[in-house]
Amino acid sequence: MKVIPFFFACLFGAAAFAQHSFKIIPLGVKGGGDESDLSSYMLAVAGTENYVCLDAGTIRAGLKLSVETHALQGSVEALLRNNIKGYLISHGHLDHVAGLILNSPDDSMKNIYCMPYVKDIFKEKYFTAGPWSNFSDEGEVPLNKYHYVVLDTAKEVPLAHTNMFVTAFPLSHGNPYKSTAFLVRHNEDHILYLGDTGPDDIEHSDDLMAVWKDIAPLIKTKKLKAIFIECSFPDEQPDDKLFGHLNPRWLMMELDRLTLITGDRALKNFPVVITHIKPGGNHEQQIKKQLAAENHLGIKLIYAEQGKALLF
Repeated sequence: MKVIPFFFACLFGAAAFAQHSFKIIPLGVKGGGDESDLSSYMLAVAGTENYVCLDAGTIRAGLKLSVETHALQGSVEALLRNNIKGYLISHGHLDHVAGLILNSPDDSMKNIYCMPYVKDIFKEKYFTAGPWSNFSDEGEVPLNKYHYVVLDTAKEVPLAHTNMFVTAFPLSHGNPYKSTAFLVRHNEDHILYLGDTGPDDIEHSDDLMAVWKDIAPLIKTKKLKAIFIECSFPDEQPDDKLFGHLNPRWLMMELDRLTLITGDRALKNFPVVITHIKPGGNHEQQIKKQLAAENHLGIKLIYAEQGKALLF
């Protein structure tokens, strides 16, 4: 008698996944200050368990919490070794790479996908014979666990063992320091994840506008399912103290620029996931209040929670 309910449960579960393209498990969502909750998002095709990590500030603590919330199943060790198929690293700051580095002795062989300027930081600062063992396959005394896949601007490459592809775009994060945006595709559907970035006006850059021009057709055709973008500080933070980050005012100004290409209506109810909020003071509540007040475009603002799955 229990077979029928189980059958329908499986059927309805499959139907729910069929309505979505991507599953994302936030392993960490904050912008520094708490080493157990730093930027890291596991991304898979919905209905599968083959993930890549979008940044890797926190790994183990996020996996443990995700198992406790039933967002993931299995042991932390097995998930690390078997289900994370690679890492997409936006830039070399510790709050985006510390989890990868610290867990490298227990990890399995896989790829690190990054732009050349990020690879250089790994080779010169982290995976060397000095501060840490070299778990990569390049440089001094390599242990050959990680393989660098160097990305070129706007050129799509496959993400091994995932049925996904990625296109990378440079971002300015305290000019001349660089970060990266990753446009991930499965079939015709896409997710856009931006690493840390400042607004074009302050950064004296056109990097964000280049991203907006590329994704605008995907928004118009509803092939872009969500944007993950940072908002590190409240509006009270002076422009000369943003340190290559966004606040609500600048974030909304950048999205206004996107609508110059897409039209205002294209972003109505469009999912925008806010990342990298700095936890100091009352920043989180200030930022949420200010974003709500300035959201004249009617964007669907989402605040990811560590260990709680998102479907798009």
